[in-house]
Amino acid sequence: QVCAQLCRRPCYCPWVPPRCPRGSPLVLDGCGCCKICARRLGEPCDFLHVCDQSQGLVCDYSSAPAGTGGTCNFEDDEEGCEVNGRVYREGEIFQPSCKIQCHCLDGGFNCIPLCQEDVRLPTPDCPYPRRLEIPGKCCPEWVCEAQDRHLLRDARAAAGAVSPLPPSPCPEWGTEWSACSATCGLGFATRVSNQNRYCRLETQRRLCMARPCPALPAAFPAVS
Repeated sequence: QVCAQLCRRPCYCPWVPPRCPRGSPLVLDGCGCCKICARRLGEPCDFLHVCDQSQGLVCDYSSAPAGTGGTCNFEDDEEGCEVNGRVYREGEIFQPSCKIQCHCLDGGFNCIPLCQEDVRLPTPDCPYPRRLEIPGKCCPEWVCEAQDRHLLRDARAAAGAVSPLPPSPCPEWGTEWSACSATCGLGFATRVSNQNRYCRLETQRRLCMARPCPALPAAFPAVS
């Protein structure tokens, strides 16, 4: 009955197939007629506008009013999360870049930085500390720039010279993680803590997502 109402024969499709956003492949519509962009996780769907089956997505009508479209979701209510157009399974740990590591959990994801976020103050031996990107290394490092701005020292060697390791044990101190800076989508949480190698206060940040932002309704591709 649905096919008889929505599917016309012969097919009439646009001459030029639609340009799909990153992570959305071209697939046949529900009638098996025209090429359309597959709907991604959280996007609206219906009989014609199908979900990306290669990502394990199906059109979920469970929370939609009768007679309306559904939302692309994992089959059997399986949780997952999407980052940069790629879908990760529930519980999967991944690294979008060498600087952060994320954990897919309950439909969202939490990320922690892999690079230290410490702050280095000027000292007599290092009056102009600067944090620089080092070729071949993922994380930036502190470099001591002399007053004449011609002499650069190795950051780690200078840190060991002017910041000896504290006596053990170091009394741990830190604030609680702040609330996520964004009510939906990707944001930052911060705290102040001395839980690092040199037992000195530093501002730490980590990525957070309270909940995914609602997907904007995508315009249906025009059919000539």
